[in-house]
Amino acid sequence: MQSLHFDSSDIGETEEFLSKAYARMRIGNGTPDASRAQIRRDTMPGVSVDELDLDFDMNYAVTPLGKICLCVVHEGTIQDHGFAGVEDAFGPGDVVSFAPPELPYQGRICGARYNITMLDPALLSQVAGNDPNAKPGPVRLTGHRPTSAAGAQHLKRTIIHVRDAVLGDPEVAAQPLVAATASQHLAAAVLAAFPHTALTEPTSTDRNDARPASLRRALAYMEEHAHEPIGLAEIAAVAHVTVRGLQYAFRRHLDTTPLAHLRRIRLSLAHHELLNADPSKGATVTAVAAGWGFYHPGRFASLYRATYGYSPHRTLVGH
Repeated sequence: MQSLHFDSSDIGETEEFLSKAYARMRIGNGTPDASRAQIRRDTMPGVSVDELDLDFDMNYAVTPLGKICLCVVHEGTIQDHGFAGVEDAFGPGDVVSFAPPELPYQGRICGARYNITMLDPALLSQVAGNDPNAKPGPVRLTGHRPTSAAGAQHLKRTIIHVRDAVLGDPEVAAQPLVAATASQHLAAAVLAAFPHTALTEPTSTDRNDARPASLRRALAYMEEHAHEPIGLAEIAAVAHVTVRGLQYAFRRHLDTTPLAHLRRIRLSLAHHELLNADPSKGATVTAVAAGWGFYHPGRFASLYRATYGYSPHRTLVGH
């Protein structure tokens, strides 16, 4: 995980920083007496989360980012934002996708404080399960506004959670399973919020492929590789089914989802590690949980208690 801070009142320095942090851009400042820009960026593989505070009005024109770029406005407004015939304006509370990864965009920031979250477009295909080498191709967003207020709120909460609970703790963010799990949750929240091209229901082929043998291959792979940052796409490939087929197989035969089952496997492994850990040598519940991809201590404790009937702390200190 990497973190950087930028604080400058020089418009030229701000343009240079933004061009390096995002993509080549030209910015113009209509209020030369006020030009302070404060930016914090935290990153993990495939994802970056930025908080920006600009106390001036700024015109921007950005070349294609090659990434999904989400914006959550805290204060101020973003005006005249446009790309490929679309023009819109955003205010406090809005969450939007700035533009498709391959398109340039432009607009005007008016004394705004806002969040920019960028993620690798391939994460959408990994979560949704479309094969990027097959028709209809990688999963794409088909609109820049969320389809529902509930989806927008869930996405904003997910961004805040990734920012604070994962990227806000360098030791937690450095855990490979935490980074992979958080990235998958963020991509899933994006798909739940925005319209997209992914198929969500299993096809007849998916249903035919969801056989016990496929499920056994998936279960064996998950048990063997639970310590690695595996996702739905890898599990489905080993089982020789699509992600939709994999999900259907788990629903049909186990009444659960692949990721929920993987979470239970990792919970069991965390339980075993806590049983064998020595708190006098610095072992903690938080560190063990993070090592198995559980980056929210409260949720880990609740899941642990529901499964084993007592707290993970009791396991650590009571054996």
